[in-house]
Amino acid sequence: MDLYKVGKALCSVIFYPLYRIKVVGKENIPKTGPVIICSNHISNVDPPVVGITNSRNIYFLAKEELFKNKVIGGILKRVHAFPIKRGMRDRNALRKGLDILNENHALGLFPEGSRQKNGEIGRGLAGIGFFALRSQAAVVPCAIIGPYRKFKPLKVAYGKPIDIQSYRDEKASAQVVTDYIMEEIRQLHKIHSEKG
Repeated sequence: MDLYKVGKALCSVIFYPLYRIKVVGKENIPKTGPVIICSNHISNVDPPVVGITNSRNIYFLAKEELFKNKVIGGILKRVHAFPIKRGMRDRNALRKGLDILNENHALGLFPEGSRQKNGEIGRGLAGIGFFALRSQAAVVPCAIIGPYRKFKPLKVAYGKPIDIQSYRDEKASAQVVTDYIMEEIRQLHKIHSEKG
């Protein structure tokens, strides 16, 4: 049994009506090839919401603590999640992420590393810049515009892939690339927040 597909179907049935999810820009996600989905982080529900609002099967990085419980850890592994130590400086996780991209899969990241409960978009960790620079993956910004409230609209907006080739050519630092990607997410969030 493919637990990812089962989980995606179940979450769709629950979350779409519960949060009245509206998806914008889904066509901006490449249907094939390596892609990094970069989203702001406002709730524990963000990973399944990002997972159900696009057509790609996404491999998510998840904090290492979640895998300490054998049951939860086992489920997470079966739905394409893998652990990373806090700070995104975990070499094994970084290597695993690059392997996923080299196999033309989609990698889901929340660059802020932890939830921003005030709704603001914080500074991203350098790990996302590392993945963007070390792979040829398309980098797609995602803005989750909440908050999560039962039966109140929640918008998930996907922007066009971010062109970072010039940063690759210049051998820019991972943090510089991360800051650029986070600014794209902020602008996407601002545009779609104003549109309502």
